[in-house]
Amino acid sequence: MGWNSLDDMDLNGKRVLVRVDINVPVEDGRVTDDTRIRRIAPTIADIRAKGGSAIMLAHFGRPKGKVVPELSLKPLVPALEAAFGTSVTFIERPSREAIDALPADAIVLVENTRFSAMEEANDPQMAGFLATLGDIYCNDAFSAAHRAHASTEGVAKLLPNCAGRLMQAELTALESALGQPERPVTAVVGGAKVSTKLELLGNLVAKVDNLVIGGGMANTFLAAQGIDVGKSLCEHDMTGTAVEILEKANTAGCTIVLPTDVVVAREFKAGADNETVAADACPADAMILDAGPATVEAVAEVLAASKTLIWNGPMGAFEITPFDAATNAAASKAAELTKAGTLTSVAGGGDTVAALNQAGAAESFTYISTAGGAFLEWMEGKTLPGVAALEK
Repeated sequence: MGWNSLDDMDLNGKRVLVRVDINVPVEDGRVTDDTRIRRIAPTIADIRAKGGSAIMLAHFGRPKGKVVPELSLKPLVPALEAAFGTSVTFIERPSREAIDALPADAIVLVENTRFSAMEEANDPQMAGFLATLGDIYCNDAFSAAHRAHASTEGVAKLLPNCAGRLMQAELTALESALGQPERPVTAVVGGAKVSTKLELLGNLVAKVDNLVIGGGMANTFLAAQGIDVGKSLCEHDMTGTAVEILEKANTAGCTIVLPTDVVVAREFKAGADNETVAADACPADAMILDAGPATVEAVAEVLAASKTLIWNGPMGAFEITPFDAATNAAASKAAELTKAGTLTSVAGGGDTVAALNQAGAAESFTYISTAGGAFLEWMEGKTLPGVAALEK
């Protein structure tokens, strides 16, 4: 572990700057999903239990360096108070004097950091100002750790720093999945396009034992092998790249699992008439919308023989029935193996979380990352500035 946790810090009497991600959906001034807020509650509670006060720094939306009243963090205060079980003080223009005038165990929410253009520019002046507001810096926003901003990276270098409980859980889970994993390691990667996950696929084939490719990107890999995929979503201009990935996997000893049978339909809508055919027998007027039962069985066998699973992206058009079957079945198998204690399962990415929740499997996974871009960049093998800044 190359970073400090809250357990390594003396917080008694200290003002702790906590970078959080509370970029939550709001409608008519009310938070409609408080998941991200609830996930930072343990960090805030621990800081107060150790005698410190929490000064929360956060962004909201994309104000692009200007004050946009509709993107103020103030409407989030009631949801924060409900999650924390205590009052939260909102400060529009923070100063150390204003913060020191508050009780020793106060919880403070500072206005949207992105109201200043210096935030996203990682301006040393803003980082220096933020450092005056606290004695210790705690980053609990893994989902913003891929951004080198003043509140995620700049200020971390100016104060004694540590990871919050959510960041700690995230880093621990990711280290167990790709850093020092128990083998065999299997990655399930789905989604629409190969082009959006090129670096991800290139990094994974060198690190995992099995790579299951699903969703629309599987069609591109099938096409790369000379298979006619009909009217399916397919990046025909990426077939050369798909061949390169297949060759790289072969050299690295990584087994790539592609659909051997597929579910096809003529319409992209729920309940559309469909049939299951061999992967190389898609009718010219049809499109592949899911992996078939034989493929699901093969994936289940790979999962059963694995010790570690990393999952990003659905295996089919999971948004519409019955083309969610492969994703649901594979997710259920992974959940079953995880509950049995034979598999460590880590998943992340927006569509992934939605798909696993829909399958009723999310709660049984070892760890579900709510981060999107940061999770993907970590899987791509990139250094995340917000994490690197915490390195001892």
